[in-house]
Amino acid sequence: MREIEEQVRKIKQSFRLMMDGAVAKSMRDKGAAYKLNWGATLPRLKEMADELKRLSLSGEDGRGLYHLAIALWKEDVRECKILATMLMPADEILPEVVDIWMEQMPSQELAEQASFNLFQHLPYAPQKAYEWMASDKELYQLCGFLVLTRLFMNKQEPSERGINEYIDQALAALQGPSLPVRKAAMQSVVRFSELGLMYQRLAKSALKRINLDFL
Repeated sequence: MREIEEQVRKIKQSFRLMMDGAVAKSMRDKGAAYKLNWGATLPRLKEMADELKRLSLSGEDGRGLYHLAIALWKEDVRECKILATMLMPADEILPEVVDIWMEQMPSQELAEQASFNLFQHLPYAPQKAYEWMASDKELYQLCGFLVLTRLFMNKQEPSERGINEYIDQALAALQGPSLPVRKAAMQSVVRFSELGLMYQRLAKSALKRINLDFL
């Protein structure tokens, strides 16, 4: 995997050109702790990811982007981890690897990026979202509701059992201590209600139970 190691080295060098001290300081102040944080903006990282995809890294087994994403995630560098979520092919990453990434999730920003760039596209995204939503860990819950929001936006309807489980967990989250989780849960409820009239009525009725008005 010397080719991948060389690619990671070049990518890390290129971050120096993207350095934004103000962004990096702002993140540190908010508690986002990485060994290295260059403060690169997300649009710049997206450009880099698109360029790397155009290079069509094949690797020895035809899974060059997969191996590059795995290698980047292992780096304790904010930009490397975000780039990993942008590069990882959703149909190639195994659930066990996703579990490892979740265990190592270092910040709210990265949880949001991983959910948007990768997790919502997983073939098993609904199963993971329901599993995370029911966790007692804040970043897991956050990812669960963020992924469900995207799935509902894409008109993926839950099963009857899934509806009941989702409503129970959403109501618990909306009454929980974490502001980011409460926001993500509320956003998911809004998208849930947009699936159709039945869903709108279910959402309205559920929110009434905890004295919340539906938007």
